[in-house]
Amino acid sequence: MLKGFFHVPKAINEPVKSYAPNSPEKTAVLTAYKKMWNTTIDVPLYIGSEEIRTGNTKNMTAPHDHKHVVGTYHLAEKSHVEKAIANALESKTKWATMAWEQRAAIFLKAAELIAGPYRAKINAATMIAQSKNIYQAEIDASCELIDFLRYNVEFMTQIYNDQPKSDSSVWNRLEYRPLEGFVYAITPFNFTAIAANLPASAAMMGNVVIWKPSDSQVFSAKIIIDVFKEAGLPDGVINVVFGDAKMISDTIFESRDFAGVHFTGSTNVFKDIWKTIGNNIHHYKTYPRIVGETGGKDFIIAHPSANVKQVVTGIIRGAFEFQGQKCSAASRAYIPQSLWNEVKSQLIDAVKSLKMGSPEDFGNFVTAVIHEGSFDKLTSFIDQAKNDADAEIIVGGNYDKSVGYFIEPTVIVTTNPKYITMETELFGPIITIYVYEDKKWAETLKLVDQTSEYALTGAIFSKDRYAIEEATIALQNAAGNFYINDKPTGAVVGMQPFGGARASGTNDKAGSALNLLRWASPRTIKETFVTPEDYRYPFLGE
Repeated sequence: MLKGFFHVPKAINEPVKSYAPNSPEKTAVLTAYKKMWNTTIDVPLYIGSEEIRTGNTKNMTAPHDHKHVVGTYHLAEKSHVEKAIANALESKTKWATMAWEQRAAIFLKAAELIAGPYRAKINAATMIAQSKNIYQAEIDASCELIDFLRYNVEFMTQIYNDQPKSDSSVWNRLEYRPLEGFVYAITPFNFTAIAANLPASAAMMGNVVIWKPSDSQVFSAKIIIDVFKEAGLPDGVINVVFGDAKMISDTIFESRDFAGVHFTGSTNVFKDIWKTIGNNIHHYKTYPRIVGETGGKDFIIAHPSANVKQVVTGIIRGAFEFQGQKCSAASRAYIPQSLWNEVKSQLIDAVKSLKMGSPEDFGNFVTAVIHEGSFDKLTSFIDQAKNDADAEIIVGGNYDKSVGYFIEPTVIVTTNPKYITMETELFGPIITIYVYEDKKWAETLKLVDQTSEYALTGAIFSKDRYAIEEATIALQNAAGNFYINDKPTGAVVGMQPFGGARASGTNDKAGSALNLLRWASPRTIKETFVTPEDYRYPFLGE
């Protein structure tokens, strides 16, 4: 092992490129997009040093052109999951004992590969198979992922540097061991950065991982795998399997060596996972770590003092960027009566100005939702709102899935603050607005807090500092990420650690040292320099 107290490069947030007309980054990403669009790939399972093709495959298609196949991926059987577990455990000893600076170097190199030679590829993949416009792909697949990798290395060194007090007679040390066993990472379709970070953060702390990406994110997951391999991640540290989620999870949870789950996805799935782990608790070697970020029913509340243009911008960006498919997306809003006419007018005009279509056209603000199941669910709520007496669609409400899964950004106004779309997580380009009486500001704060089972993100718009303070206190349990005069989306690694409570998850704050701590099992080491040789204490002299 090398000798020295090593300092890692200071983490900085990756600058967001503009993709302005005639910019080199625009040319590069469109070139990559066209090449990937016209090429089909075949994605195997990655288990140890093997790339396994089972022959049982599924197609990968583009949501904005769902008849266009961009590749296939292979589905695992139970035996493959068992093999992945065995390979992970076989790799564990060597990986866990590797010096921390060697692990750090791998992920720092991965960050630089994404910042440079892989940037256009990973952005284009995210645009194609997740239907993100270029800006949404850039801030996710490039910038946020780079930030996760850089900052997590820095957070790791901060954790290792946190040591107990010693004195001249005793040297106390705290070792941050990896968990005993393996970690299971289950990742969502909507953020390429999350898909990479969930397995990488656990691996960075010396753990071995079984990673199951979302079926709708395999295309960009392949780029993540390529990056990790080129960065020098040893075989068997992160094993990747695709296929039936229940079968894979049941096989994982049957293992005595299961040590933790890192999850982002739906609330009900996470609750089922928690229940299964609880039912199996007598079987495991340790108490598994359960870390999850799940759903949201995220709010915007405007005070009568709010700036109307800022409120409208917050609604548009918060609700409709990436078609509202963010767990942090604004999904319900509360507007005072005194501002409503102006907000309504500007909001309708703004929504009508939004262009929709393929992400290859940089003029499109919104594209398609992820798949037909999502499309059908979302349009059922739109149809219901068209028929309900206590709801009105003031703009949007049209949809078409003949070519891609396109749903117009839709604004519902309701007279019922507990209307179904005020309470139910939709995960699409729909926001519901309730107009409240100005004098009922305090009542409305209670309404915001009590309406949803979730507590992920929320925002207040106000010029009145007393109102801001009142809302910050009244809504302290309603959002793990609370925004003042800004949209409730766009948390930046190292700046706004992300996560919520209640039904939104365990609030373990991705993008901070708090999350990495969950993947370490500390061991206290006490070394006494002059060891006693007589059991008698002075008080026994009596």
